[in-house]
Amino acid sequence: MIIAHVDADAFYASVEIARDPELGRVPMYVGAAGRGVVLSANYLAREHGVRSGMPAFQARRLCPKVVAVKPDYSAYEATSEALFETFLSITPRVQAGSMEEAYLDITGAIARYGSARALAEELRATIADEQRITCSIGIAPAVFVAKLASKQAKPDGVLEISSDQMIPFLHGLSVSSLNGVGPAMTEQLAALGIVRVGQIAHTKRAILARAMGERTADFLLSLAWGKDSTRIQVATAQRSISSEHTFAHDVDDADVVHTELLRIASGLARRLRGEQMLAKTVTLTIRLADFRTHTRSVTLAYPTDLTGEVYQCAIQLYQRL
Repeated sequence: MIIAHVDADAFYASVEIARDPELGRVPMYVGAAGRGVVLSANYLAREHGVRSGMPAFQARRLCPKVVAVKPDYSAYEATSEALFETFLSITPRVQAGSMEEAYLDITGAIARYGSARALAEELRATIADEQRITCSIGIAPAVFVAKLASKQAKPDGVLEISSDQMIPFLHGLSVSSLNGVGPAMTEQLAALGIVRVGQIAHTKRAILARAMGERTADFLLSLAWGKDSTRIQVATAQRSISSEHTFAHDVDDADVVHTELLRIASGLARRLRGEQMLAKTVTLTIRLADFRTHTRSVTLAYPTDLTGEVYQCAIQLYQRL
């Protein structure tokens, strides 16, 4: 199995730059000019330390000349739909990660392009030509490794990790690179003298379990040795549509969570409309830094495919947690 993880670079900001190229010449972010948070920042703004999820006032403090652009979700949804049409032209085995990223099982498509890298370069060129945005692609035999590779390839690059390269690649990464390892767990591992994934791999399970718990120890060791049984989930007759996001750092700021819930709700509503489906039940699942999971659901009086209604349900569920 060969997986390509495709992730649009600074998606909201890139769509705005495609619409107004002048924005690409100045530091800018998509989000509120006053109160609120940064939804997406271009790379010029990132050079000043501006990051997604950051309060707008902090972004202006770091970069006084930064330009704030009001989000246009209809434009982002239209570009997302076009992206997924391009993905499906490569392979029918596509699983959405969010509105701007997807996992593609390219195992059966590689022969048409000669190599996985050639396929990735063709895909990037098509997106750049048709949507005027860039994307980064990670290629690997495991789903989670493909995502790690795309992150390493940013911005606007391709990184292919072969089966032989996978373990050395993983072992050279910092522990915080692993999905699900936030600042608290990073500190716990550092207390054990563990800062690299390779050190996790060569630490006895009993030591990890004593310090981190049995479940966390098994989780970490599986990742450290590239063990991933995840398969691409291709929708057939869908009865549900879902999306998830893992923050790079532990988050307890309600504004940041609300912003991410809005982004997820927007993507889910777009997919509902694309599939000509309506949602009757909205479910919110949150996993904490210690891997405890909380789930809440609400059934609507009337089915919907509207972003605002899905978002409001998500906020209500979040407040109940």
